[in-house]
Amino acid sequence: MEQYLITLLVKIGVVAAIASFGVRSNAVKKMLQREERTLEQRFWLALWFVALFAPGVAIRTLTGTSYQALDLGLEGSLLAGITGGYFCGWLAGMLIAIPAMAHHETLSLFFFALSGLGGGLLRDSASDREDIWRFSPFPEVNFYRIFQPGRDLRSALLHAGFTAGVFATEFLRELLASLFPNRLFTLGRWGDPPLRLAGLYIATYFCITLPLKVWNNTRNEAKLEEQQRLLMQARLDALSSQINPHFLFNTLNSVSTLIRTSPEEARAMVVKLSRILRRRLRNQEHFSPLRDELEFIDDYLAIEMIRFGDKLRVDKHIEPGASDMLVPSMLLQPLVENSIRHGLSGKVEGGTITLRARRNGTRLLLEIEDDGVGIPEGQLSGILGKGIGVSNVKERLKVLYNQDYRMLIDSQPGRGTRIEIEVPEMQPGSSSGEAKPTHRAAVS
Repeated sequence: MEQYLITLLVKIGVVAAIASFGVRSNAVKKMLQREERTLEQRFWLALWFVALFAPGVAIRTLTGTSYQALDLGLEGSLLAGITGGYFCGWLAGMLIAIPAMAHHETLSLFFFALSGLGGGLLRDSASDREDIWRFSPFPEVNFYRIFQPGRDLRSALLHAGFTAGVFATEFLRELLASLFPNRLFTLGRWGDPPLRLAGLYIATYFCITLPLKVWNNTRNEAKLEEQQRLLMQARLDALSSQINPHFLFNTLNSVSTLIRTSPEEARAMVVKLSRILRRRLRNQEHFSPLRDELEFIDDYLAIEMIRFGDKLRVDKHIEPGASDMLVPSMLLQPLVENSIRHGLSGKVEGGTITLRARRNGTRLLLEIEDDGVGIPEGQLSGILGKGIGVSNVKERLKVLYNQDYRMLIDSQPGRGTRIEIEVPEMQPGSSSGEAKPTHRAAVS
């Protein structure tokens, strides 16, 4: 009896290991996520079950009584039907039975195929397909759900019927194995002590419910990741939508000031604006090559130069290796706009904006510098949390790169402001840079 119980415990441990190992692949996770599948997808799902459970049947038939705990043919067939439907359960059951058929266990093909079809019946009995993932490893919980107040009765009956169905399938195996000796493998026999049979039924039940729990956890994790991705997407879209109206409002405001005094300049500004908007409509990605961002900045600065004339000068130092690196779309424009509005517009003689970009290994270093009025030291520490421009850029960098970025603002009143940004070549990493200079506001 002690050896028998050890075999049952090993069987439960083996199925738990198989269930955990089987969902390592992203393709398998996506396959389990689907509730509606094409015939081809059901075929591949069936092959996945065969790859997980047929080797155990083969090892058991080749080694005799040494590795009986590895034979999980019944469980694999039933699970294939529960998760994949009739076709998947029927096909997986037939293929899993091949090693047993080669060992002259001729009822295996019929019984495993029937078990797969039974799993498909349980699946189709669910009004909500999510119910099949909520089966509890504890049988009494499934029955208790019937009496829970507010519980959907059909869902509760399905859970109770699932428990009864698993026990009935194991009972049928014992019956067939007794009527046709050596034609179907089983760990139990008619006439075994009640405790021995009870242990077998419980082990079979756990060997079916544990994989469902493991795979459901995997599905929930995948759903959570997808929700987080969609939340991040929505957050980025919201941040981008902040930038575009902000820029558009300022440009149209400039057009309105020129439309009476200088209609030709206003017309030129509208043409430049249309080019900018056309480029934005063509490219809705969150990342674009630095080269494209610089072209965007050229159009934007052309608009501003119509307003400021010779008072606004631009100096660019872009290393060739940096132009192809990806940066967040609309990263530079808000910062350049801030330099013009808050740094240079207040200077009678105007000033210069300097853009620098260079590659440092796998990282991109960007600088936006102006020789404007600067930011008082008392206001510098709070500049990252104010306004749309700088705070928006900081927030987008945080969302896109997590902590693997560096943004630093260095300003001296009367001498100008310099913003440094360092980002990795590829998308989000884990490490972050660190800013050390004094009289600086940094986020990293």
